[in-house]
Amino acid sequence: MTWRIRHRSRGAPDPTPAPSRLAGLRLFADVTPLREFREYRLLFTGLGVTMLGRQLTVVGAPIQVYDVTGSTLAVGLLGLVQFPALLVGSFLGGTLADAVDRRRLLLAAQFWLAVTTAGLALNASAPRPSLVAVYGLTAANALMSGIDSPTRQAVVPRLVPARRLPSALALNVLLSQTANAVGPAVAGLVIAGTGLAVAFWIDTASFVVASGVLYLMQPLPPAADAARPDLRSVKEGISFIGRRSELQGTFLIDIGAMVFGMPRALFPELGLTVFGSSGTAVGLLYAAPGVGAMLAALTSGWVTKVRRAGRATIAVVVLWGVSITGFGLSSSLPLALLLLAVGGGADALSAVFRSTILQLTTPDRLRGRLSAVQIAVVTGGPRLGDLEAGVVAAATSARVAAWSGGLGAAASALLVAWRFPQFRRWTPPAVDEDVVAGRS
Repeated sequence: MTWRIRHRSRGAPDPTPAPSRLAGLRLFADVTPLREFREYRLLFTGLGVTMLGRQLTVVGAPIQVYDVTGSTLAVGLLGLVQFPALLVGSFLGGTLADAVDRRRLLLAAQFWLAVTTAGLALNASAPRPSLVAVYGLTAANALMSGIDSPTRQAVVPRLVPARRLPSALALNVLLSQTANAVGPAVAGLVIAGTGLAVAFWIDTASFVVASGVLYLMQPLPPAADAARPDLRSVKEGISFIGRRSELQGTFLIDIGAMVFGMPRALFPELGLTVFGSSGTAVGLLYAAPGVGAMLAALTSGWVTKVRRAGRATIAVVVLWGVSITGFGLSSSLPLALLLLAVGGGADALSAVFRSTILQLTTPDRLRGRLSAVQIAVVTGGPRLGDLEAGVVAAATSARVAAWSGGLGAAASALLVAWRFPQFRRWTPPAVDEDVVAGRS
């Protein structure tokens, strides 16, 4: 991790007092993008409303499936039907985001997301809710979420200058982690107090509110040289990644970290057999990485000073791997929770640095498609990690799966650092702000 330092000539007096050198170093999240840029503030507000609202459906749909079937397997099938839809939606959304007005695309996505959650609310109100409807509507919801997510990511560099982009991305991570930490608890209270139908209706209302906020934004037309939304444009995005090794590094280092080091599939066994033999211990294990990620995002004001984001990514991914290794070797629940929180914080910072590299390296006309690839990696990696952890645990033990996975994650980060020197040496390009934002 390298900080920008103004060097002085040898022998020349230093006119800057030492305290002022640290004056620009922030601890808490830099809220300048919210304070100074109206369009980003509107996007952030709408995103916050929908993220909190979405947790009611994330929690409510599995509860309804279990109520109807009494089967944990049936609940697990929800993920099976949603994941392919999310991937298809991501690539479709990324392609459309580079070809049409992104504000209009976001408005269309909010409309169809509201339709799917309204359908879930109506189904929940029926005397005999349909299981097929829950599967179908949640798959459709995942499809539209896939369209919505890369579009939102591609919009951010259009709304803030390049020097403020790391701060804006850190704020987005903070918002996401806060919603993930607070939303499920709120969802549980709403469902217990008013029922599933009301929970789904609240999520529907969140999309309506978000649509109103997005309507206040200025249009976000595509670049003048935007490609048509077809298979050729998808190939163009993939070809661009093939020519930029720094982008390959951002994707591969995250895949390695998640496939080898994601320990969540091990939490039930470790919580029940090692850390207290209780459901409470399991719940704390699941919560700890999110708490760490939220704290890291909350104290991310310093990230704007980091110029070598590639090296910073390598450092925090190695920290992730070391933390998970320590978690696997620990027999103390407090220590295990601390290590998971450190790992979650490192993962959150990795997301900020990787997104910064992606958005500042990619031309505006390609940002939607490359954001779609990033979402596919971010959503697919942890699921492959669950499989890897389960297979290794079955062959050895849960603890071995955890610490060996952590070592694998750290080793894979170092391998990427060695194999992709352009990723390791990446610094922000010296380009005009209008070029970065796609206004030229």
